[in-house]
Amino acid sequence: MYRIVKKEALNMAVTLLEIEAPLIAKKAQPGQFIILRTDEEGERIPLTIADYNREKGTVTIIFQVVGKTTKVLGALNVGEKILDFVGPLGMASHLDGYKNAVVIGGGLGSAIAYPQAKKLHEMGAKVTMIAGFRSKDLIILEKEMSAVSHQLFVTTDDGSNGNKGFVTDELKKLIDQDPSIDLVIAIGPLIMMKFVSQMTKPHGIKTLVSMNPVMIDGTGMCGGCRVTVAGETKFACVDGPDFDGHEIDFDEAMRRQTMYKEQEAESMDQHNCRLGGIIDG
Repeated sequence: MYRIVKKEALNMAVTLLEIEAPLIAKKAQPGQFIILRTDEEGERIPLTIADYNREKGTVTIIFQVVGKTTKVLGALNVGEKILDFVGPLGMASHLDGYKNAVVIGGGLGSAIAYPQAKKLHEMGAKVTMIAGFRSKDLIILEKEMSAVSHQLFVTTDDGSNGNKGFVTDELKKLIDQDPSIDLVIAIGPLIMMKFVSQMTKPHGIKTLVSMNPVMIDGTGMCGGCRVTVAGETKFACVDGPDFDGHEIDFDEAMRRQTMYKEQEAESMDQHNCRLGGIIDG
């Protein structure tokens, strides 16, 4: 069992949990993830490691309530425990040798981009961060991202924070102004990562994206997390989750992402019905 030592609501839908997991904290690296199960009847879900503290022996996860498991997870409080918390899984991000990086987070992807930027900053690279959100109310980790970057641009689709636009708008300006950029990391919705990769490809800028398809076992056995990279089948859980954005078949990945929407909706409805019965009773 893994005890929750900190809980923080980052916005109306996104929650941060810090979990006691000393063995995972000892080995964790940016880019890796864990798979958790809240209880014996719970499903396995992957969540990227947003941060870790080796001294305290804790791992931080950040998630949005979008389905049954994240709703159950979000209802847990400090002192309560999670049944299974397995990791670190996946390949750590390969960040050595880069001098001038642009790290992009789209929505909740900013929580995953943050440890990448932090690591590059600690390694002495120049780091520019771009974080995009739908509106001002959804912005998360602004202070933390600013602390690990030389410059931070926060955009909103509706302009409610005073900077209307998309992350690709800021990226285009940076590429035009600075030909020395040697790495772009993009983490967020598939469509955003696709457009970022299309923008960097003509300039020959190394571009890493983080793929988060459906995962079950996290060892490559089930095949659920397969993605097509340079025409070959790869598994995000063991070969990734980082891949070269110029080699990903994003259209296929987006089609696969919608495969289980009906089952997810049915599971959520059943959970809400059972919860309503308990409250009414």
